[in-house]
Amino acid sequence: MTLTLAVPSKGRLEEQTRDWFADRGLTITRPGGARSYLGAIEGLPEITVRFYPASEIARELIRGNIELGVTGRDLIHETSEAGPASVDFARNLGFGGADVVVAVPDAWIDVTQMHDLADVASDFRSRHGRWMRIATKYITITRQHFARAGIAEYRIVESLGATEAAPASGVADIVVDITSTGSTLAANGLRVLEDGVMLRSEANLIVSRTAVWSDDRIALRDALLERLHE
Repeated sequence: MTLTLAVPSKGRLEEQTRDWFADRGLTITRPGGARSYLGAIEGLPEITVRFYPASEIARELIRGNIELGVTGRDLIHETSEAGPASVDFARNLGFGGADVVVAVPDAWIDVTQMHDLADVASDFRSRHGRWMRIATKYITITRQHFARAGIAEYRIVESLGATEAAPASGVADIVVDITSTGSTLAANGLRVLEDGVMLRSEANLIVSRTAVWSDDRIALRDALLERLHE
């Protein structure tokens, strides 16, 4: 009986994840090199390590195709509305921190909170002949957050590049983006609403609720989690 642990396949997240496990006495190896998607944990042959993109880890955890994974909280929320209910956030890892935020142009001096934005959105079509446009990669999170705020009169423009540049280029009016310091948003003439933090995210060790959990797998999972809490 084995368990699959998925970790980010490249970049800073991969390095930080491997360092985090190493700090707890568990060395993640990648015998095939950077192009290999198969790895292991030294001394734990019952754990299979897979190297996946962070977004794919979120999807596979939600589907139950892998048992454990390291990915961002934001990706679980964005991948599926049912995402948070399909997993357990076993542990915050202390890196990869960023917030998903609503940001508006500095010129919108009267718009400081979400209820101000609701007023703008309702008037936008009569004033401009179109709905307010929101550039974002976070479509699911945006729809949920704006619904809770009672805002329905907008159109999402899916961002494929630098989201923060969308208002200046005329592609969108406001943005929903992820930020750690806000400096990139500010450099592009945008500011976060006072109550515009939609989700605080960081890397998490996540357990799938939808995976098949036999008694043996549960025992193996619990032993690994206990070791990682030492």
